Amino acid sequence: MEEKQHQKDHSLESRSRLKAIIETAVDGIITIDTRGIMESANPAAARIFGYEPEEMIGRNVSMLMPEPDHSLHDGYITRYMRTGVGQIIGKGREVLGKKKTGKLFPFFLSIAEVKLEDRIIFTGIVHDITALKKTEAALRESESRINSIIQTAVDGIITIDTRGVIEMVNPAAAKLFQYEERELIGQKINMLMPEPDRSLHDNYMQHYHETGERRIIGIGREVSGLKKNGIVFPLYLSISEVQLTDRKVYTGFIHDITQQKLSEERLRRYAAELERSNRELQDFAYVSSHDLQEPLRKIQAFGDRLKTKEYEKLSDQGKDYVDRMLNAAMRMQNLINDLLDFSRVTSKAKPYVQVDLEQVLREVLSDLEIMIENTKASIEHTPLPFIDADPTQMRQLFQNLISNAIKFRKEGQAPQIHISSRDLQLKERLTSTPGDELVEIRIQDNGIGFDEKYLDRIFNIFQRLEGQKYEGSGIGLAICRKIAIRHGGDITARSKPGEGTTFIITLAKKHFNN
Repeated sequence: MEEKQHQKDHSLESRSRLKAIIETAVDGIITIDTRGIMESANPAAARIFGYEPEEMIGRNVSMLMPEPDHSLHDGYITRYMRTGVGQIIGKGREVLGKKKTGKLFPFFLSIAEVKLEDRIIFTGIVHDITALKKTEAALRESESRINSIIQTAVDGIITIDTRGVIEMVNPAAAKLFQYEERELIGQKINMLMPEPDRSLHDNYMQHYHETGERRIIGIGREVSGLKKNGIVFPLYLSISEVQLTDRKVYTGFIHDITQQKLSEERLRRYAAELERSNRELQDFAYVSSHDLQEPLRKIQAFGDRLKTKEYEKLSDQGKDYVDRMLNAAMRMQNLINDLLDFSRVTSKAKPYVQVDLEQVLREVLSDLEIMIENTKASIEHTPLPFIDADPTQMRQLFQNLISNAIKFRKEGQAPQIHISSRDLQLKERLTSTPGDELVEIRIQDNGIGFDEKYLDRIFNIFQRLEGQKYEGSGIGLAICRKIAIRHGGDITARSKPGEGTTFIITLAKKHFNN
């Protein structure tokens, strides 16, 4: 009697434990009979489908299914009972469920057949995979986006394993090396390298794996690549090391720098040509200051003797010849001196120092004091800044432009000159980079002006627009442009005939001293 009671108690305890497990399970558990009628539904199943348990028990399980399963489910059970062939029973698969609200959702369903003493029931375990599916969809979208970026990237992207075997090549990389993608996948990466890198690449990788010493990985550097047609070309290669779950791969980002290198070479040749041209100009200046001036001095010396000792013996025409010869010799002397000034802008340039343009302007106005008084010129200016510059050349610049403004005045009208400055920021980036910050200086006059179609001519050496009416060689504005360019800027002008001229000069505020 006691034994039977013990077995009964044990059976009750087991059922109680099993019920507790079912009631507290995270996954839904539903039992149905062979007609598809639900006999039990744990709280998790009810929650997943949005019902109360009592709304489910006693009803056909097809209520939890969308079409076509809703209509076909009874047939599934009948066929299984007749043939023993089932689509889910004993296997498990992903299916769609239908909530009380009508919303469809994915879940994983596994069904077990349970044979009781007097009948058969089916137990279904429902695992909601909505969140998993969202994650998978997001992951697929992310992978698709990343793959799209890789496939459409302008730069080449290649992935290799630790043995140097190519696993992935984007179209840009294949095109760059002139291969089809299928020709590269599975091949060793060193096929894209010229010697000696081709033979040494395995050693490079082994050395890195043994020592961790980096030459390109995480650093990037210029290397040479080998196209399918045998042409070697320069590229910038940066490699990143990627640790996957079970292995390591390397991704190389390849930027073709052929055009950059060609531009650098052109620039190097241009700089060399410019240096040669400057040397020739300096040599010419030397010749001008010595060889050309020597015969000129003799012309002037003998002309002066003619004028002082033989002048009265000459006819009026002879006197005119001597005067014109001496005037021409003097103009030639001034021309040579101006040419020497032009050549010295770069050849005799001084290092940049901080220059107070306000002080420079005061000194220039002091030098031009007599000219200013004689013409009754009025000169106004706003405060001028400090910049890095060659102080002598800044004086040349201001003196040329202000004396020009006075010289090319209208007849019977006193020159009025206004000088102003403002800061310019060419690009939105770090202002510590020399050349980014400029100062713009405007020198405005009320003089005779000129037609702007001649704008390019006025800054060229020996170009003059006013014929012989005004003295000078036409070199002053060419010197101004050369000075402005040397100081990281330029010069231009705005003008109309009879309405005055505004010269606009830009100068960099900071420089690197060579």
